[in-house]
Amino acid sequence: MTLAATMVATALTAAACSVTQPAAEDELRLLVYNTHGLPSLLAGDDPEARFPRIGQRTQQFDLALLQEDFAHHEELERALASGTRVERGPASRFGFCPFCSGSGLTLLSRLPESWQIEVDSLAFDTCAGWLDGLNDCFATKGFQIARILSPSGAGFFVVSTHLDAGRGAADRQARASQLDAIAQTVSSRAAGEALILAGDLNLDSADPADRELLDSFAARLGLRDSGARGREESGWTVLDYILYRDGRAARFDILGAGEAAEFEHQGEPLSDHPALFARIRICKPPVGPAQ
Repeated sequence: MTLAATMVATALTAAACSVTQPAAEDELRLLVYNTHGLPSLLAGDDPEARFPRIGQRTQQFDLALLQEDFAHHEELERALASGTRVERGPASRFGFCPFCSGSGLTLLSRLPESWQIEVDSLAFDTCAGWLDGLNDCFATKGFQIARILSPSGAGFFVVSTHLDAGRGAADRQARASQLDAIAQTVSSRAAGEALILAGDLNLDSADPADRELLDSFAARLGLRDSGARGREESGWTVLDYILYRDGRAARFDILGAGEAAEFEHQGEPLSDHPALFARIRICKPPVGPAQ
């Protein structure tokens, strides 16, 4: 039976976990991290030293959703433990373009073999900025969508993305179009299913226009905010999010969410974004009547 067929079969018995009805449970340790993986001349620091450290620290998580893994992927991958599954996002859509790159998205899975996972990667067909804004068109940005079935039979989806940056009207319009592309894919492939959507959305929570766009998108897909944020004392701008919803085959309980403080070296962060984490309990009730 395919993973998709298994999820459909188990969806009929799924409901919210409760104290009155025993439920099968699994736990997921999730990392979401923009790694600032620009080429060394543009990064302004030492990515060759940072990326092995980032790779080592990702191994503490079941799923790591990385953004801006552009120019130093080999350094990252050499630091991964044997058996780590590596799924990269869309490659560059351009032919000869020495300054162009792929999406920078990488999904790392340390899930045991008892978990089933299928990953697909899609590119956006819009961007804003070649020689203006923040030059987003040089990257083939997009999103990864993973269908996952836990050992207890709870089926859900995970989406990782990195939207256009920049603060101009064209940048915001590009983000709106990219969010629409994600919403259409989710509505087609994962209607009614549990979903975790995370990444660098480049939507500033303190900007009213960005906030309106985020709230509209979340309402469209029925998403809630996990509350994962960088530490307030670090002064991070809120651009990265972990959003989620329950579905027919799974329910999520957020056991903890925030900044993964271990992504530092000698007191300095390993990127220009906070590493966000969430500990998520995934619940599915047993087949048959409550005991």
